[in-house]
Amino acid sequence: MKFTEITVHTTSEGSELVADILWRYSNYGVAISDVKDVIALQRDKVMYWDYMDEELTRDTGEALVKAFVTVDDTPAYMPQIRADIDEMRQNCGGALPLGSLEMTSRTVEGDDWIEIWRKHFRPIHIGRRVVVVPEWIKYEKAPEEVIVRLDSNMAFGTGEHETTSMCLELLQEYLTDESICLDVGCGSGILGISAVLLGAKSAYLTDIDPVATDSAAHNCELNGVAGKCTVRRTDLVGEGEILADVALANITADVLCRLAPELPAHVKEGGTLILSGIIEGKLPEVLQAFSAVGFGHVKTVRKGEWYAVSLAKNS
Repeated sequence: MKFTEITVHTTSEGSELVADILWRYSNYGVAISDVKDVIALQRDKVMYWDYMDEELTRDTGEALVKAFVTVDDTPAYMPQIRADIDEMRQNCGGALPLGSLEMTSRTVEGDDWIEIWRKHFRPIHIGRRVVVVPEWIKYEKAPEEVIVRLDSNMAFGTGEHETTSMCLELLQEYLTDESICLDVGCGSGILGISAVLLGAKSAYLTDIDPVATDSAAHNCELNGVAGKCTVRRTDLVGEGEILADVALANITADVLCRLAPELPAHVKEGGTLILSGIIEGKLPEVLQAFSAVGFGHVKTVRKGEWYAVSLAKNS
């Protein structure tokens, strides 16, 4: 099967935002090539090479984000991707370096790519208990670990990115066996699924993207939690009557601010709200938006360029 490989030229800071957009259009994989990752592997002595061209560790500031879509879908998807990237640039308003955002494409054979993409993923340990494991990898869990399995054709949200891992780490601090959880913009479903596997009573997962909701529903089945998870394709929270003890939204700052007036009706008094996907320049704006609707700031965490916060709904 032939695919179109779409490449967007951006920066390390912008790479995950671009990847988030590309995941909306790809069921077959998104990859980030960033020289900073190579430099970090060498610096942290995670991996060694007998010989490596020094040019490979020259930090140009550029990162490449590649997505793979079917050849038949390409004519429709290319202009939509371009429009979404232009909107992202406008929303960032210069607060984050995004690079040229130039797009290129070429036709590739899909079978080889899918195998390479599958080999890239390994079990990821997040926080004290959660281990995210691709469904095709055998993994022997430790007694206290919770295994979250994700299918190979997953929507955005694998646990690798800082925004997702911060959400999972904070979730483990606030969750109880009686918790009802809400995951807004669920992507692969990793947050809602993790909540139930960690002991939550139930989880409600929403996303506007049909690829995401299909993936989330599939991953719920894969993890044996479909009976405790409700997956809905809807904008933000939608019309549901869900009232959560713990709500999570790993989106972008602009969407979080748009979400602020709607969320209080779906979080119990004294409940916890976990927000992620926030860059430093947008953090005050997000905190102000949620303070205005009755959420008090509890904690801020940072990984790389990204911030996540936990908030409590005032009684």
